[in-house]
Amino acid sequence: MKLSVIIPCYNVASTIAIQLEALASQKWSQPWEVIVVDNKSTDNTVAIAELFKQKIPSLRIIDAKAKQGAAYARNVGASVAKAEALAFCDADDEVAPGWVAAMGEALAKYDFVTGRSLHDKLNEPWVVTNYGSPDGFCIVENPYLPFAISCNIGVKRSVHQSVGGFDENFVMIEDIDYSWCIQEKGIQIQQLPEAIVHYRLRKNLKMVCQRSWGVGIYEALLYKKHKNYGIPKILMSWKSFIKTPLEFVLEVASFKVRDIDAIAKWMCTLAWRAGQLLGCLKFGYLPI
Repeated sequence: MKLSVIIPCYNVASTIAIQLEALASQKWSQPWEVIVVDNKSTDNTVAIAELFKQKIPSLRIIDAKAKQGAAYARNVGASVAKAEALAFCDADDEVAPGWVAAMGEALAKYDFVTGRSLHDKLNEPWVVTNYGSPDGFCIVENPYLPFAISCNIGVKRSVHQSVGGFDENFVMIEDIDYSWCIQEKGIQIQQLPEAIVHYRLRKNLKMVCQRSWGVGIYEALLYKKHKNYGIPKILMSWKSFIKTPLEFVLEVASFKVRDIDAIAKWMCTLAWRAGQLLGCLKFGYLPI
């Protein structure tokens, strides 16, 4: 095998067929496999995946029920992969034509790669307008180090093993930690504009706020883990926990928060900051 495509799965019966159909249509001259990692699904995820074994002869369905979490599921998939090149995608997205070939060819040259994420195909226009961008991205910039999103990354097995895989202590943003761990070893992320994944955004404000809350919680763990590598203090400061709610009150008082978009923006921001505060308490991180 030249490439192993790893898909962590948890209760994705409504979307996994779209992703597997997209993978079944991929063309590449080299041998490659698909590993579906079932992470305690209670719906028909596995039964649906089984239906694709004829379309994808190299498809394997692996049990990862010992521990809940996408990080654990990806690590289990990597541990049984037959290839030295690993590509990760998600069960609720859809890889575009040429994705497998782009990943496979790139990982013959580079150690760590990421592609583009487009939002217009799998989301309603209003969702893209409020929560995403139709232009996508290759690498997400950050004041410390850029990072790649786990729905569209490729890595050499040796690099994956050198950082201990995905840190299973993270329930969210494990891909940021993974990207930073790799770069802290001196390995850069290579951009692949031709490796496109159609990304499925959260469908409503409640789901977006829940994600913002979770991101905030695990950012505290992220910054605690990497603080000795020179993370800028501006990423999380005790001052922000005072400044953010004050700014919100002032904007409400001055009638700047009047429409649904402004309200949605502030709800997400407040959820994020509240999550950070809880994360600091949960993981014992002092934002000073």
